[in-house]
Amino acid sequence: MLGKEMLNKFTFKMKKIQLFFIALMLPMLAAAQTIKSPDGKVSLTFSLTGNGVPTYSMTYKNKAVIKPSHLGLELAKNKHASKGFKETDLMDGFTVADTKTSTFDETWKPVWGETSTIRNNYNEMAVTLNQESSNRNIIIRFRVYDYGMGLRYEFPQQKDLNYFIIKDEHTQFAMTGDHKAWWLPGDYDTQEYETVTSKLSQIRGLMKSAVTENSSQTTFSPTGVQTALQMKTDDGLYINIHEAACVDYSTMSLNLDDKNMVFESWLTPDAEGMKGYMQTPCKSPWRTVMVSDDARDMLSCKLTLNLNEPCALSDVSWIHPVKYCGVWWEMIVGRNSWSYTNDLPSVRLGVTDYSKCKPNGTHGANNAEVKKYIDFAAKNGLNEVLVEGWNEGWEDWAGNSKFDVFDFVTPYPDFDIKMLNDYAHSKGVKLLMHHETSSSAINYERHMEDAFNLMNKYGYDAVKTGYVGDIIPRGEHHYGQFMNNHYLYNVKMAAKHHIMVNAHEATRPTGLCRTYPNLVGNESARGTEYEAFGGSNPDHTVVLPFTRLQGGPMDYTPGIFETQLKTWSKNTSYVHTTLCGQLALYLVMYSPLQMAADLPEHYEKYDDAFQFIRDVAVDWSDSKYLEAEPGDYITVARKAKGTDNWFIGGKCDENGHKSTIKLDFLEKGKKYACTVYADAKNADYEKNPKAYVITKKAVKKGDVLKIDEARGGGFAVSVIKL
Repeated sequence: MLGKEMLNKFTFKMKKIQLFFIALMLPMLAAAQTIKSPDGKVSLTFSLTGNGVPTYSMTYKNKAVIKPSHLGLELAKNKHASKGFKETDLMDGFTVADTKTSTFDETWKPVWGETSTIRNNYNEMAVTLNQESSNRNIIIRFRVYDYGMGLRYEFPQQKDLNYFIIKDEHTQFAMTGDHKAWWLPGDYDTQEYETVTSKLSQIRGLMKSAVTENSSQTTFSPTGVQTALQMKTDDGLYINIHEAACVDYSTMSLNLDDKNMVFESWLTPDAEGMKGYMQTPCKSPWRTVMVSDDARDMLSCKLTLNLNEPCALSDVSWIHPVKYCGVWWEMIVGRNSWSYTNDLPSVRLGVTDYSKCKPNGTHGANNAEVKKYIDFAAKNGLNEVLVEGWNEGWEDWAGNSKFDVFDFVTPYPDFDIKMLNDYAHSKGVKLLMHHETSSSAINYERHMEDAFNLMNKYGYDAVKTGYVGDIIPRGEHHYGQFMNNHYLYNVKMAAKHHIMVNAHEATRPTGLCRTYPNLVGNESARGTEYEAFGGSNPDHTVVLPFTRLQGGPMDYTPGIFETQLKTWSKNTSYVHTTLCGQLALYLVMYSPLQMAADLPEHYEKYDDAFQFIRDVAVDWSDSKYLEAEPGDYITVARKAKGTDNWFIGGKCDENGHKSTIKLDFLEKGKKYACTVYADAKNADYEKNPKAYVITKKAVKKGDVLKIDEARGGGFAVSVIKL
């Protein structure tokens, strides 16, 4: 036994050791801070762990959503820095210098959108961190909403943090389990893949088959995936990871450590392999996590838009939603061509003389064909007509890494730009410009001012841009910092000319359409064109609203009625929906820019079904998601802005769906004329896609519609107040 004196000495020594460790822990404990959403359901905790490593975690209704996850950036040595300069990573060694909390609540009005107003209500915590070893400060800002959170890095201007290069961003998202996920292969140059549905642990084994051929693609990891990433936990939580307000920064993908189920941010590199060139003061995009136990919240909550800056344009009166048709699908399917002649092995702008070339007879953008579309648009209340292949240079535009591809102002001999615009305007219709850049971004910027001046001269107010192929400058990627700056430059330049932009093959949207609402559409995913290239699975359009559309609307180009392409062309592919499934897309795939993508003669054959496309609005004062499950089905009701009329759409996967719609959103005491466009009993996207029935009835608030959706099918409903 120990003597009393020895026991006292031992006890005193142990207390000193305990006090020593408590003293060591106090700074860490003091740094642990929690902030909750306005309704208290979402809780975020920030702390410094280990050697001063920024760490956060997140819960929803007391359930873990994100386990403790590290934050930080790894920096690269600047080759232009002074001799002997050693770069210090912004990863650890931090202490908390200051913490500020605040609450924000506003309701703002989008220029166009799914609703006439959007509430932006969050609690904020801004933590200023000091890295003593480098004498640097950064701020990590958290905004916590009732449906999720956003975090970003901010870099104040300071003596020892001025210019810096990002080698890697190490923002982690530690998952709580092996969740079900809807994912695309991580890629620096394309999002045009089909979604894969699997457990997180299965991504590695499925990656090879998920990577299908594209004109430009650069995958980076066997477990790399793109955002927005939609997941579902075994206990019924829906989780979505994305980013918001990506400005002067590289697009973020996610790389999965599939042993520990931890995602980490993976930025798109430049030609030298660097992820970003920064000058303080500056900030990163927001890294977002949305969560709910109701899938409908994934579609209705506006986290991405709310984390963007308010509208930067003082005058938005010229911005308007667009319903259009155009000279496009006939080329996609292969019946007509973008090029004017087959005589030329190559084209030199300003040198090639097309007057000496024999027309190939298949050029789609000819005067007679364009006038046919103008007449169709005028007759059916469509605003604009897109014309692709109108300008010189299409003979050798793709796949040649060609710098001087197009000048965007010189039409082919059979496209009379003045006559056609005058003719369109006389009919109350506008032409929609097309600028395919062939990914020669510098060439486009060089010609952009002249191109927009030409548009102003002839009364164009919208342009569809394209970025097919590998980026020039060579070595850059579609989603790197350089190209993200280019896309925004294009939108800002267009705004100066009162031109709306619909960008194809550009980076996936991150809500910048709030700040620049002339960005009325993007493709940035696998669109309808792929139905002519082998097709997309029937569940494709009931996944995209949970993933791609989280960042902004998509120009999906729906409305294909002649779904069996061999009935009118040599193309043997077919569209993987029913005709009514195509009608549903005007509601399910939200966009203020909607195309009636099929040929006029096909719509004339199914004129009673085309009536829905004539009637459906493209701008909304209210939207209610009635049913939703990722990859299975979506049902949404939308109220047309400035009216008391509602339109309802439902789309499903290859298993079909029985939809029950309660008309509780109608005005009490009023009657409505209801027209239902539904799959016939024997409809099937493969065997009988064009079988549909149209029924009409009077309805009122509280009535219930029960509609069966066929395999790959859907329905559309117009509810017009009497």
